[in-house]
Amino acid sequence: MQLLENLESECKWQEASNRGAAILRYLGEQVPLIYCLETEPQQGEEEQKVEQRLLYPLECFLFGEDPCVGLQKLQQYNSSSSAQQCGRVFKEGETVYSCRDCAIDPTCVLCIECFQKSVHKSHRYKMHASAGGGFCDCGDLEAWKSGPCCSQHDPGTSVTMETDECVMDPGLRERAQMLFHLLLRYMTDMLVWKETYELSEELKVKEDTYFCVLYNDEHHSYDHVIYTLQRALACDQNQAQIYTGRKAVKRGTLSSCFVLVTGCVVGLREVFCQVALEPAADNNQLCLISRLMLHDAKLYKGARKVVHELIFSSLLMDTEFKRQFAMKFTEHYKQLQEDFISDDHQRNISITALSVQIFTVPTLARQLIEEGSVIKVIIDTVMDMMMEHLDSNNRFQFQGHNPDKFFRVQVIFHDLRYILISKPSVWTETLRVKFLEGLRIFLHFLCCMQGMEEVKRQLGQHVEVEPEWEAGLTLQMQLRHILAMFQDWCSSDERVLLLAFQECHRALMSCTNQPFRSEPTDSYMCKQILHARPYKVSEEPVSIHLPISRLLAGLYVLLSLWFTGVCLCVFQVQLNFTELAEQPLRCVVLAAQVCADMWRRNGLSLVSQVYYYQDVKCRDEMFDKDVIMLQIAASKMDPNHFLMLVLLRFELFDIFNDNCSSKDQVILKQWNRLTEEMLYLIIIIAGERYVPGISHVTKEDVTMREVIHLLCIEPMAHSSLVKSLPENESHETGLETVISKVAIFKKPGVSGHGLYELKKECLEEFNPFFYHYSRPQHSKAEEAQKKRRTQEGSDKALRPPVPPPFCPAFSNIVYLLCCDIFIHILKRIFQKAAEDRSNRWTEPMIQRVWLYLPTISALLFMYLLIDTDVFAFSETGSRHGKSLFHFLTKMKSLPSLKAQNDMIMWNLQMFEVVKCLREKSGPVASFSSVQDKEKAERKRKAEAAKAHRQKIMAQMSAMQKNFIESNKMLYDNVPESSSQSDTAASVDRSPLSSSRVAVGPQQGVCSTDWEAQICILCQEEQEVQAQAPAMVLTACVQRSTVLTQNRGKTLSPKGTYPLFMPPDLAVGTHTGSCGHVMHATCWQKYFEAVQNTTRNRLHADLIIDLENGEYMCPLCKSLCNTVIPLIPVEPSKLNYAEIVGQHLTLERWIQIMSCRIRGPKFSRSITEMLGVCANTVHRVGLQTAPNDLCPYVPVMSWNTCAYTIQATGWICLFVCLFVCFVHAAILSILCLFLVLVPVPNVENTPSILEVDFFHLLVSVFLFTGPRLQPNSSLLCLNTLTGEFICQSHRKRLPVFLLRSLIVSLFLRLRAGVTGFCVEGVKRGVLPFLRCAALFFNCLTGVPPPEELSGTNQIQYISKFLILIAVFLCVRWCENTAISKALKGEMQIIRYPHKRNRLIDLPEDYSVLLNQASHFKCPNSSDDERKHPTLCLLCGVMLCAQSPCCQEQLNGEEVGACTAHAAICGAGVGMFLRVRECEIVLMASKTRGSPYPAPYLDDYGETDPQLGRGNPLHLCPERYRKLLHMWQQHCVLEEIARSLEVLNVMFPFEWQML
Repeated sequence: MQLLENLESECKWQEASNRGAAILRYLGEQVPLIYCLETEPQQGEEEQKVEQRLLYPLECFLFGEDPCVGLQKLQQYNSSSSAQQCGRVFKEGETVYSCRDCAIDPTCVLCIECFQKSVHKSHRYKMHASAGGGFCDCGDLEAWKSGPCCSQHDPGTSVTMETDECVMDPGLRERAQMLFHLLLRYMTDMLVWKETYELSEELKVKEDTYFCVLYNDEHHSYDHVIYTLQRALACDQNQAQIYTGRKAVKRGTLSSCFVLVTGCVVGLREVFCQVALEPAADNNQLCLISRLMLHDAKLYKGARKVVHELIFSSLLMDTEFKRQFAMKFTEHYKQLQEDFISDDHQRNISITALSVQIFTVPTLARQLIEEGSVIKVIIDTVMDMMMEHLDSNNRFQFQGHNPDKFFRVQVIFHDLRYILISKPSVWTETLRVKFLEGLRIFLHFLCCMQGMEEVKRQLGQHVEVEPEWEAGLTLQMQLRHILAMFQDWCSSDERVLLLAFQECHRALMSCTNQPFRSEPTDSYMCKQILHARPYKVSEEPVSIHLPISRLLAGLYVLLSLWFTGVCLCVFQVQLNFTELAEQPLRCVVLAAQVCADMWRRNGLSLVSQVYYYQDVKCRDEMFDKDVIMLQIAASKMDPNHFLMLVLLRFELFDIFNDNCSSKDQVILKQWNRLTEEMLYLIIIIAGERYVPGISHVTKEDVTMREVIHLLCIEPMAHSSLVKSLPENESHETGLETVISKVAIFKKPGVSGHGLYELKKECLEEFNPFFYHYSRPQHSKAEEAQKKRRTQEGSDKALRPPVPPPFCPAFSNIVYLLCCDIFIHILKRIFQKAAEDRSNRWTEPMIQRVWLYLPTISALLFMYLLIDTDVFAFSETGSRHGKSLFHFLTKMKSLPSLKAQNDMIMWNLQMFEVVKCLREKSGPVASFSSVQDKEKAERKRKAEAAKAHRQKIMAQMSAMQKNFIESNKMLYDNVPESSSQSDTAASVDRSPLSSSRVAVGPQQGVCSTDWEAQICILCQEEQEVQAQAPAMVLTACVQRSTVLTQNRGKTLSPKGTYPLFMPPDLAVGTHTGSCGHVMHATCWQKYFEAVQNTTRNRLHADLIIDLENGEYMCPLCKSLCNTVIPLIPVEPSKLNYAEIVGQHLTLERWIQIMSCRIRGPKFSRSITEMLGVCANTVHRVGLQTAPNDLCPYVPVMSWNTCAYTIQATGWICLFVCLFVCFVHAAILSILCLFLVLVPVPNVENTPSILEVDFFHLLVSVFLFTGPRLQPNSSLLCLNTLTGEFICQSHRKRLPVFLLRSLIVSLFLRLRAGVTGFCVEGVKRGVLPFLRCAALFFNCLTGVPPPEELSGTNQIQYISKFLILIAVFLCVRWCENTAISKALKGEMQIIRYPHKRNRLIDLPEDYSVLLNQASHFKCPNSSDDERKHPTLCLLCGVMLCAQSPCCQEQLNGEEVGACTAHAAICGAGVGMFLRVRECEIVLMASKTRGSPYPAPYLDDYGETDPQLGRGNPLHLCPERYRKLLHMWQQHCVLEEIARSLEVLNVMFPFEWQML
């Protein structure tokens, strides 16, 4: 029927005179019927109606026949065309992959399907979660260096980006043009429609019906929207949750909006693109795609996503149309960014996010620069946005700025990075002109940053309000890579580089903040005169923001590589290097003064700025560039004048001229610190040369040196190294290319991470004054290297490495080390040290002056073979050498420099070597002889130390012999006592060794020797005795599903628990202990103290549940909630088997049972602790309030004993029998006996197949077993039980409880099993026998045979338990359940029990990500980001942390994971958040913690949140550790430990996970 209606509609449209109007009228009728419904449609209902009523009729009209037939024909036309791009549009949170080896830039990504089928899977790749809005670049040749297509999109022939022209029927093309134009205009008109406009006659609805539509913004929370809807609509919370999002919440008469989304049919993309981009008939109107772009910010989120997907799948899939769209995008760029800044949605759903798809295409970026001046457009847009932040000096001032708006403005810089991400290999004249035009605009922007946010030293009073500084530093970080990219572009063409340098210098000279405000004066020192303007950093304003000065420094270094020194003379006439070095020098001095605590009253804002100035995030374009500019000035200025300028700016000129003195200790301390920093700066200028262009090094050499010095601090993980290295614009550090050359990788263990350790041969490259060290790093590295040299037996002298030679343009820097001012500085500082004026010099000062700077000079002279005419240090040294050498020799006797003696001796040797070199007396032989002397001296010292140690050991041996001789009588008594004890021990052990049987007449004897237990609180010893005060073990009781054979079974309601443990062990009660012992009184005091102190802690309820009696073990901090009293095992003195067989009567048995019900005689303290433990087990196991009179108290106690043995395979040596509650369990134990010995006429008694018989064994034995003599034989027990209970039924059966229960195992093994054999019976029985052996071993104290550790365990376990073939099966087989089981008519639990494990995880983490990408929330149909979370217990994928999947649990709304954990793990959950690569541990509705995932990268590290994106692989050891944590019931303890360490400030709502 529907098909006929569609065909009729298609025929009417074909026959209509105005087909467009007919289609519009049809849309006007159908769209309101589909989308404007009063009630909420069912999931999928709207899509079905759209398919039937809209899309199918339109497809019929388009093809003029059955759409399937027409589409098949069109695909045949396209079959010969080239391979197409994948074009899959990513949703938010979807995992994408980028190849680090082949991608042009980091924005080139693949979807998971294309990645799995591409060659990049075997390359170095990264994976991360998409923010949404991008698409797969598979098939794009410009995105990849190699392997552009996966196997699915590779046609096997040469592929081009051009889309082949498709042969199409003229009628089809005509209809397509008309239909696409009509639909796109209809969609555009509907989406951009405003209230004041009138709809066309074809779209007006007949009735005056409107809807009130809810639009969510990004400012209001989800809960706020629900609350508002409840008040506005008078609805409940559930209905309000349905309305959240864009929904029609009320039918009325105000406004309406219709949305129709159409997709592009394969083969019709070209037609659609032409329609979207064709100019409007009216010149005042824009093309349809421009209208959609400009109204993007006014659309709601869903419409935006659809429009963006439409652009992705059409305009961006064809090279020519992509170019046209890029031009339109650039044309409207400014307006689009203005709309985005005023918008409240994130960038990933804004049309501006499409810039990454356009600007990162290299050819398209060049074209946009040449034709659209895109660099100028982007920077002009930024300037217009930030115009409001300009002050009167035309510099930025961000005090009181809007953080949200400022953040959105910064996003624009990403587009500038995209444009510059690939530098051109071929320059055209137009490209040069447009690039330099953009550079001039960029320099104008930098002029507004030059000298912004100046600070002035605060004197007297501390600054009241901290100035704004974060905005300026953030802006600097955004420009860091952009500045490097501009320099990279300039370096690729010499003309561009030359013109860029001129433009940059011109911009620097035109800045309003000139470096000087006063007239120059003359300064005199050592017959040298410096003509400079006075300036003091401590008194005048100074700024750390100098982007133009630093850009000029970078361009100068690049010029030195392109041009010779002769060509640079053109600039030397124009450049005033004193002025160029002025502002960078001020920044360095500012950092030094902050380090000297001279700016303390300026607050933390300045300290933070100086920190980032030298931090890895900013230093390459801040501190490093300032150093380069100072090196440029040092290479071009007179060295004496340069050092005088440095002294002036450090405000040390008068001090070294002896024109200033002070007795103020604070000022003296500041002078000393400034002197240290000034000397450190000279070391950096002369010694730091690892910059391409300053010396002949490569980028790889620079990275290698950085890595060496980082590893000299300590062995580091790969991620720590990456964070400590600067990144380039592609987020690469170059670490992988050098790390194998300098370090050895050590794999991690079960915890921790892999570490890189520096190779020994690279330790010689350590420079103790590496300029990228912070003060803590410098101290730590120096200490580590001295410790290493001490362990190797070497001296502690940390010799500096030989620096590489300067490039010719910077070779004059070495003159700094031999000029008169430098020698004067050395002499003045050294003279203060030699005179031992402790307040005028410091050890670091001496270390810098004498132990490093002369070393550099000597090394330069020796190794670099500098000519005497060029390097005059030796001549200067000849003038000053006698006094300097004299001072250096005198330093050896200073006690304060004792730690530097090794370095002093080495310097003296270097002076000798230099002297030999000057005298032409064979430098190689002289130096080698010095080295030989050093080696001989070290060898002599090592031999002397060895002889000294041997002498000491001989003296100790002699003293020991003398002591033994003098105390001979004492030592003679030792063998006798030891032999006696050995004899006694052998006597005591002889019965044990002869009879290792736990039950029966031949039961072995248990050891009665009890070690005295030490209380961990008071440290006092006490023996465990029945009448003594109680000693208790810390313990934790918790519900468990570790042994369940029916995962997911609905657990019993709260407060109820079956008397009989079902054989599937669906849920049990586990009791564990850390094994630490306390006095009961000590524990009570400790527990009360914990209760009192913990209540005042912040969020203490997340760690310890005080209401449930939880506390942390005082020693190991394990989580506990009860204690277990220690009860001694008393040896048996009678043969109860003979007594029972000869004298036991019914009356006697009743008397014995009555005595046992009254219980044994224990001290009051032990009895109270028994009650505490039993009540905790009852309360936790049943999730109910404490009740001493509840009949389930003893049953729960017996069950936890059985469950703990089964779960962990061990039990505490001291078994609590809970005898004080036996009187409440008589009815329960009778029911248990009815299961063991069925009575025909008793109803509702389960069969032996419907209970877990190990629980039955433990319960019956702990009730009826002899408690006064716990090691009595099992024969006695079974005779008591079977003889008289069966006698009451007039049938005497000689039955043994343990043997009888084995029949149950046999029945379960036999039911429904074919090919039954003896080995199968053994396998099924063995787990039960193991548990029984453990139970009786711990209960009786009889040690098991040593053979139990072997393979044939069942034989020795049978001997240990005295099993014979006597079975109680007559009564059992009469039960109907048994008959059904034997016939296969009833489902029973098979034995042996399956040992539960965590689910199997794939080895490659990308497989999990692929599964998560296909996950669809069962309760939601939207495209919002979900958090797929995998339960590791059962493998179910859940929609976590989302309102759509919340459930009711005990009357409270909880998340999907919390609700699932309540069923799957009795409240305990272990989940893997797939997209976050993180384990979540849960123990209750309000308690949880994150835990590292068991997936590691190649460097042995986890990757939470996929922040690094390295390939991840499953670590079996770590997953096994998770398994053991779950099996050993340590999840709750791990959560408590984690929360104790984290010190949570804002608690996470775990119940909503």
